[in-house]
Formats: sequence, structure tokens, C-alpha cells
Amino acid sequence: MGAEFITATVDERGVAEVVVDRPPVNALPVAGWYALADTVTGLGRDPAVRVVVLRSAGRGFNAGVDIKELRAEEAIVEVNRSCFAAFAAVYDCAVPVVAAVHGFCLGGGVGLAGNADIVVAAESAYFGLPEVDRGALGAGTHLSRLVPAHRARAMMYTCATATAAELHAYGSVLDVVPEPALRARALEVAAEIAGKHPAVIRAAKEAFNGIDLWDVKRSYRFEQGFTYEMNLSGVTRQERFGLEG
Repeated sequence: MGAEFITATVDERGVAEVVVDRPPVNALPVAGWYALADTVTGLGRDPAVRVVVLRSAGRGFNAGVDIKELRAEEAIVEVNRSCFAAFAAVYDCAVPVVAAVHGFCLGGGVGLAGNADIVVAAESAYFGLPEVDRGALGAGTHLSRLVPAHRARAMMYTCATATAAELHAYGSVLDVVPEPALRARALEVAAEIAGKHPAVIRAAKEAFNGIDLWDVKRSYRFEQGFTYEMNLSGVTRQERFGLEG
């Protein structure tokens, strides 16, 4: 379960391509997040892989968690753990991860893109955290890697979104291209990385993670605690499903 949503291929250059495909909006269930984590981690451990491209099929990059699973109160524990695992897998992957983002990049999508090493986006891409409107929190850590601090706060509090062009201006998106050219551009960036000495690139990835200004895994886990609190208090059920706590 879950692996059917994820496909992975590796070409002769060592460029791995991971594609998420779960219609209609690539919102993943717990099993899907764990499968994505396992796939990315496994590719990083493969000595033949030099870089990973993470992209999605369909209408958009990722719309976060499958909220149907959250109707059961106890589900929040595994939802939190599975998202943590997927985001951490992207961050900890032994080789650079290039996220190719199109359409909506919301909630968990921001977690993936924010933890990627490089983001290439389609002109159609937009980024945001609708969590406040759903009685939850999370991925403020990752949004803060994509937009400046005060913009991140405003986006979190109001559930506003930011365009790919805005993120490009901030410097967090490497390039913005027409959507039909997105995959080719992401693979072009990946091929340039794959052409470097693999040992040096793997060392560079580890070095950058080691000098990060904050621990993204610890800060995200801290955020998740508040989501858990709101789930226990009944706020999440009221906001997300219109149900009493």
C-alpha cells in the first residue's frame, strides 16, 4: 500500500526521477508518505544515483495529506510521523534533490519543496499553507526556507499563497519555466549535477546540511506538537469537518 502512487527510474547518467501520481490532487495517505520516504532514501543509498528529481503527475505538485484519514482522531499520530519521514528523507537524501513544482504546492507539498536542495517551478506553480483554515499547523519550517520570515508569518496566518515568480525573486526557486518545459528543465539541472564527481557532491550535500542555520527536523517536530494539541482539543474536527470535538 502506498508504493503504487510512487514510481522511480534511474538513467545512465545517475539521474533518478521520482514521480508521485495520486489523482485528483496528489494528496497522500500515510502509506504514500512512507513509500515516498523509503523511495527517496533508497535512491540516496544507491551508489549509482547522483541526483534525484522529485516531481508529480496531474494537476499539481502536492496538496498535502489525504484528509479523509484524519476523520479518525487516532490517525493524527501516523499522519504526523509519515509526513515527518517523507520531509526528512528529502532533506537527508545522500544526494541533492531537485523538486520540479507545477500547479499547487500546498501543505505537505511545501514540506517537500522546502526541504529540497533546488526548486525549479512552472509558471503555474503557487505555494501555501492552508493549515490554519483546517485547524492545524505544520511546515512553517519549510515555508521559511522558501520565503522571508515576515512573509512566511503572513502566509501562515492568512493562508495566502505565493507564486513561483515571487519565490524566484526571493532566490528560493532557481528557475521558472512554462509548464510543458518543467520536466526538461529539472532534468537539465540534474544532469549538470550528475556530471560532477559523485563523492564531492555527496560530501557537499552532507556539508550543507551540517551548516544549516536551524535543525529542520527538530523545528518541524515542534510544530507538529501544536497540530496534535488542536486535534485533541477538537479544534481540528470543527475546522476541517464541521464536527464537534
